[in-house]
Amino acid sequence: MALFRKSSFVAGLLALSLVLVAGSAFAAEITLKFAGQNPADHPATLLMEEIAAEVAEKSDGRIEIKVYPMNQLGDYTLVYEELIRGTIDMSCTSVPSQFDPRLELLYVNGYVKGYEDVKKVFAPDAWLFGKMDELNNRLGVKLLGFFVEGMIGTGTTKPAAEPLDPSVNKGVLVRVANMDVYKLGAEAMGYRTVTIPYSDVYQAMQTGVCEGVNGYSTAAAYTMLRDVLKHWYMTNYSLEVINYMFSGKVWEKLSEGDRQIVQTAVSHAAAKSIVQAKAEDEKFMQMMRDYGIEVHTYSEEELLPLAEACATTWGQLEKNMTKELMDEFRVNMAPGK
Repeated sequence: MALFRKSSFVAGLLALSLVLVAGSAFAAEITLKFAGQNPADHPATLLMEEIAAEVAEKSDGRIEIKVYPMNQLGDYTLVYEELIRGTIDMSCTSVPSQFDPRLELLYVNGYVKGYEDVKKVFAPDAWLFGKMDELNNRLGVKLLGFFVEGMIGTGTTKPAAEPLDPSVNKGVLVRVANMDVYKLGAEAMGYRTVTIPYSDVYQAMQTGVCEGVNGYSTAAAYTMLRDVLKHWYMTNYSLEVINYMFSGKVWEKLSEGDRQIVQTAVSHAAAKSIVQAKAEDEKFMQMMRDYGIEVHTYSEEELLPLAEACATTWGQLEKNMTKELMDEFRVNMAPGK
């Protein structure tokens, strides 16, 4: 019996040592911090987790990506600074414009009218991707792709007059974000504008301080404003989009093979986000209808006059964006391209 116990003990030690050896053999050689700005259950965060899983699988566990959602590593401005320094490895966040005002290029209104446009405009080989990568690279950050959350429309508490004719005064005062791109775009489409803090929009619409809102995705409008909205115009004049970015300093340290693994995983997620965004828009528009909100949808052809009206404002962005950049933008992104 003693001999049996001794043999069992030795066998146990051997098994444990094999587990430890196996564990060390498959331990990650590279650990990357992946910063996000959305909650854990947000589609952007879920795709971050999918990227981490694909990279782990394709690298046989050599590369571990740790996902930090909901600004756990700081807000998008701080995260961008840390990407430049190389202390955060990658992110799925908004891109701040204080480092270079031209990075607001993504938020210009009028260059997409629907998801067929989005697929072409945000493709990895398209002009916009190349230009945003160029601008980020100058700051030490590599662009890997875009997360598309959804198209942006116009929500109102009363009907808008001739919503597809930009020459007609809509008779609606809408809240816009404190950015020239949104103010100019809304006014070009025929709306009067007012700037109100994001947190005060619901109360402002409820009390009549404003009669509508520009700059919200369909999901955001429904979840935050459904009790005050009466009409939703799916004008698709802009879209909610954030960037998948990587620290340039860290990228240089990766082998070519590992770069390809990471880039491929992000490209898969970026393409999937467009499909998901279209489905989310449809889902939340149906929820609006079910809630009693009148939803107005249009074809890309019907929306062309609004896109063209927004495009007439692009020249006014040259002060901060530079004439050179906006000339390029006009050539490559004008409605109907």
